Amino acid sequence: MNVSKIALLSAFVLAVAAPASAAEFTKGQVTKVDAKQQKVTVKHEELTNLDMPAMTMVFNVADEAMLEKVAEGSKIEFVADRLRGKMTIIELK
Repeated sequence: MNVSKIALLSAFVLAVAAPASAAEFTKGQVTKVDAKQQKVTVKHEELTNLDMPAMTMVFNVADEAMLEKVAEGSKIEFVADRLRGKMTIIELK
């Protein structure tokens, strides 16, 4: 393969492998934690990736370990998405 073909192939692979956009974190405040059901109620700002206005709602958590990072009243930043038809927090900081 010549150098131009390798460069073109490398650029294509990088473009395909790169995510469409970085995860956009939303600010919120935890109002309830239900560890048994693995759910968290959050009063949140607008979820732009889901075209959802600010509100208070219940989310599943993608990873049970996230429940150890939250408590009622704690302020969080999170990414939510629909997983298997349910609103789910997929990233948390």
